[in-house]
Amino acid sequence: MTLNIGDKAPAFESKDQNGNTVKLSDYLGKKVVLYFYPKDNTSGCTAQACNLRDNYSVLQQEGYEILGVSTDDEKSHQKFISKQELPFTLLADTDKDIVTKYGVWQEKSMYGRKYMGTMRYTFVIDEDGTIQDIITKVKTADHASQILKK
Repeated sequence: MTLNIGDKAPAFESKDQNGNTVKLSDYLGKKVVLYFYPKDNTSGCTAQACNLRDNYSVLQQEGYEILGVSTDDEKSHQKFISKQELPFTLLADTDKDIVTKYGVWQEKSMYGRKYMGTMRYTFVIDEDGTIQDIITKVKTADHASQILKK
């Protein structure tokens, strides 16, 4: 599935790091930064999460709620949040439902080996659930400024 700016963000339901059910519809009336990342506690994903953490108050002042999504489980997310002191919610998409709906589960290649994995993409969703921006070239150490550029 290919999503574009102006499309309705696909609805989803998932568990957060604490096992609570989270739905995109819970955030109607709020702006959402839905960011997809490959794996907890890896260098690029840590840099990205820490950049969002360090700019969290600015993002909140601009009205954004942050939701991180990877295919890691709840326990992995809990460790990542604890280790990096992350103030936002991480969703455990272990069944790959959200990554599939958003088209970020794609073939990747590393050292000549092809495999399926999560692309590092971010969707900025407005209060009505419409995609306002899609960031496909994420700068992990400066991601918040990419989100706030508009």
